[in-house]
Order: sequence, then structure tokens, then C-alpha cells
Amino acid sequence: MKRQLLPEARAGVGAAFVLLALVLTAEVADGIRADYVGLLAAAPFLAAAFASWPEVLAVGGTSTLLAFLFSSVELMHSRDRALVLMFNLGGVIVASGIACAVGAIRQRRIAQYAELSRLASVAQGAVLRPLGPQVGPLTVAARYISASAAADIGGDLYEALDTPYGVRMIIGDVRGKGLDAVRLASIVLGSYRHVAFERADLRAIVADLDRAVARSLGDEDFVTAALIEERGGTLTIVNCGHPAPLLLRRGRVVPLDPPANAPPLGFMPVVKPRVERLEPGDRLLFFTDGLAEARRDGEFFPTAERAQRLLGHGTVGDGLKSLESALLEWVRGRLDDDIALVLVEYQGVKPPTPVPSWEIGGAGVASS
Repeated sequence: MKRQLLPEARAGVGAAFVLLALVLTAEVADGIRADYVGLLAAAPFLAAAFASWPEVLAVGGTSTLLAFLFSSVELMHSRDRALVLMFNLGGVIVASGIACAVGAIRQRRIAQYAELSRLASVAQGAVLRPLGPQVGPLTVAARYISASAAADIGGDLYEALDTPYGVRMIIGDVRGKGLDAVRLASIVLGSYRHVAFERADLRAIVADLDRAVARSLGDEDFVTAALIEERGGTLTIVNCGHPAPLLLRRGRVVPLDPPANAPPLGFMPVVKPRVERLEPGDRLLFFTDGLAEARRDGEFFPTAERAQRLLGHGTVGDGLKSLESALLEWVRGRLDDDIALVLVEYQGVKPPTPVPSWEIGGAGVASS
């Protein structure tokens, strides 16, 4: 299969051949003297800065061929500078070989980095399972926006579960980045996926998660989290140092701040629930502090001011796409922290399907 060159590799090889063309032009204009042969050694190094060894070999081979031709033309007319010409030709050959080795090392490093990035994405994908599109009476969409274009890996976390106690969700943020953050996020999510089905009270879940986090924390680590429960149209939120969710209702945006502040998980938070009654069509945005702290020229992204216009249209997935586009435009494509976003819409409790009267009376008719 033909290997496709990356844009930067094409640019590097193109620049190298432009240099060769300039040297060729100068040599032709200079006559029979090969005064510029030494400059040909620069072309393979220019290619090696951007391309892999096969492309560098092509440039090096072309440089060597041109150096040989120019040197041969001068030697046919005069051997006064034979030693200098041989030295220049040898230099081009050695430079081409070194440049090919550099290109091979660069290609191997790029392949290793790509594999590490792939493994990191797989590891995070195993931690953050896809949400939705429907969990109980909630329509759910989630997005993870990485601050790094090279690898989607960080400590932001989310989960939504349909439990005997209603739909339960968590969104959280582990301090730090990299595999250590993913490891701690996996501990939080693993514990949550178990206790969410076992504990009737969200405060008991917080206590269980706090103990799990405390056993795994480093000296400067912590985990902020918000836990949500929807049961029969009643929304309960407990917040452990996490940004408050936003409620979108009939054109208004209401921050669901906790009744009292509580520290993050790992610091024995004592939480007080906030309870809201949901209405069909309500939307709720849960996010990590990467969104709250996204700024341009010192000005924070106006999440609450734009939430209704960005999130209130189409499906919940459409809303998150609009928010992400507006956010990246605001920060000019440069984020300082990863961001997890979860948008849900309450569909309301569906009434039980009525049983037709002919089915109710069917047994009696058959038995009479």
C-alpha cells in the first residue's frame, strides 16, 4: 500500500528540492567550476527535519548524483582541484547517510509516540464509557475535550447509571494529568459503579468514594465531584468542591449552587443536598472546571450567558457540539485544561400504558 506523506513531510521534501534547484541553477550559471557542491549537503538535512528516511534517501541520492555530475564536469576540464572536489563529494555522501539515519530515528520516535497516544486513548476509553443516549427518563450526551491535540488523556470523569434508586450520575475532575490522573479516575468510577447500586443515600456514596480516594491520593492530589440523582422527577445534587451545574428552563439559566460548600473527595467532605423538582424539557449541563476557567485575554468564557442559546436547540448532542465550537472559537483553539461536558434533558415520567378493557374481561368471558 502506498504510504501517504504528512503535510509537513511534503513541505520539508519540497523545500529540499527547491534548495537543490537553486544550487543547480547557480552551478550552471557559474560555468564548469563546481564551486557550490558543498551546499548540496544541506538538502538531506533539511528533509530529515520533517520527513522519514525513505524521503531523505531520495533527496540524499539526488544531492549525491548532482555533486558527482558537477565534479565530473570540472574534472573533465581540469584536475587542479581534484582533491577538493573529492572531499566535497564525500561530504555530500556522508551528510546524506547521516540525514537518513536521523530520518529513521525520527520515524521510529514518531511511531512510538503514536502508539503511546493510542494506548493512552484506549486506557481512557476503558475508563470513560459512552453515555446515553437514554438513561431512564433522561436523554444524555457527553463530550470530552482534550487540551492536548496529541493525546486525549486526563483525569476528568463522568458516568450515568439507571439504578433501583433512580438515575444516578457523577461528574468529577482529578487534579493533575497523565496516567496517574487516569488511574485515580478509574478508582473513583470503579467504586461509584458499585456503590451507586448499593447505597440509598447520596451522602453514603460520597463517604464511600471519599474513603476510596483517600487510600489512593498523593500528597497534593484531590478529586472534585458532583453526584446527581433523578427519582420520579425530583433532582438531588450533592457537590464536593465541583463547579455547580446549570439548569436550563423556559429560557432561563439557573446555577444549581450547593446549600453549603464542601471540600473535594479525599478531604472528608460533609455535603448538604440541593433538591429541585424537574419539569419536562428541562436541560442540565454538568461540566468540569476546564470550562469554568477557559479564558481569552484574561476574560472567562461566558458559559451562563450563552448556555441557553448554545444548548437549548436541537438534541442534547447538538447542544454540546455548539458549546464546544463556541468555546474553541473563544479560546482560539488553545485550552489550558481538559473539559468534560454532560448535557441531559428530562423527558418526564411516562404514564403507564392502559390495558384495553377487552383484555381485562377476556379471562372472565373464557371462564364463563
